[in-house]
Amino acid sequence: MTSKELADRIAQLLLDKKGNDVVMMDLRGISDVADYFIIVSGESDIHVKTLANHVEKELKGEKIRPLHKEGFRQLNWVLMDFIEVVLHVFRPEVREYFALEKLWADAKFTKVEDHVTTRAVSESAN
Repeated sequence: MTSKELADRIAQLLLDKKGNDVVMMDLRGISDVADYFIIVSGESDIHVKTLANHVEKELKGEKIRPLHKEGFRQLNWVLMDFIEVVLHVFRPEVREYFALEKLWADAKFTKVEDHVTTRAVSESAN
């Protein structure tokens, strides 16, 4: 599975559990951290946990496991590192505070909705 295919798969899994404001950030060519960040907001601690657990469970069934994961105790920001793809599951206020979209403003942003990657969104104005 390519990094793009994995990013798409993770985004779709997040939508399955009603993840809010799913954004795919293409970091290829601007960072060695990962090829993609997937950022999503959960409405509550339980929603954050449900989103992260769903991704982990479904990908485990496909023989894909995160190299590293953290944040499952506080459930404000869960990070799952799949090497080429890093998933960030935030509570909305924590997402706003850390503003990864602004920090990585040079990345190509794609908002993901309704199980279809809809359009590239330029965030450089933020």
